[in-house]
Amino acid sequence: MGGLHVSRRPGRSFPGLLSFQPSTGPRPGASTNPVRGDSVPSRRPWDPGDQTPPRHRHAYPEPVAQVDVLFEGYLGRPDHRVASTVGLVRDGDAIVIVDPGLVPGPHSILDPLAGLGIRPEDVTDAVFSHHHPDHTLNAALFPSARFHDHWAIYQGDLWTSRDAEGFQISPAVSLLHVRGHSNEDIATVVQTDDGLVVFTHAWWTAEVPVEDPYAPDPTALHASRARILELSPALIVPGHGAPFQPGPATPR
Repeated sequence: MGGLHVSRRPGRSFPGLLSFQPSTGPRPGASTNPVRGDSVPSRRPWDPGDQTPPRHRHAYPEPVAQVDVLFEGYLGRPDHRVASTVGLVRDGDAIVIVDPGLVPGPHSILDPLAGLGIRPEDVTDAVFSHHHPDHTLNAALFPSARFHDHWAIYQGDLWTSRDAEGFQISPAVSLLHVRGHSNEDIATVVQTDDGLVVFTHAWWTAEVPVEDPYAPDPTALHASRARILELSPALIVPGHGAPFQPGPATPR
């Protein structure tokens, strides 16, 4: 898989685990921001209490995060069962769950987390790629988290309005507003040591759909797919399937 390491853990309740190891030292030279296109030699330190996104997303050295797939989703089964792909991103003090949605049971998320030494109360943030219940159903497993959608952050009884476009959850984790499957869709863009990883429902799996039957505006969906692919992601984590490396066969 071109340097991307996939390991499978026998006896676990999830099909696979994809891991990227964080960088261990500085990289010489300036870096180019893949989201904004800025070339920068440095950035200000990230403050998790500051809701204003830094102007630049990359650091010197580059911030990189570790990505895991906690549960690999599925659809189109003869028994009509559907599950969402649930992701984990660790970036310094930030522990981020992506799409804590429909799975066979809470253990499908909590067991692999426990295997990584993470308790539910350790999770700092959770991202909803959109508001369909198959991607939000298990949000309550994480009582301490900030929850992110397209227009706000929610924590406890606090609603903080903000646009997801360009928002930084942590130095290596950003959000993009990518309308398509719904008008509220957002993508989670993660800088890893092996390149960009993008969590998105612009694709359900590596192969489908070519045309999304639920998309309110198919033109917007195809534009969002093009925008994501222009970032040259090393890996895409779709809404209901295994992570994949985009290629010529990827639906545009």
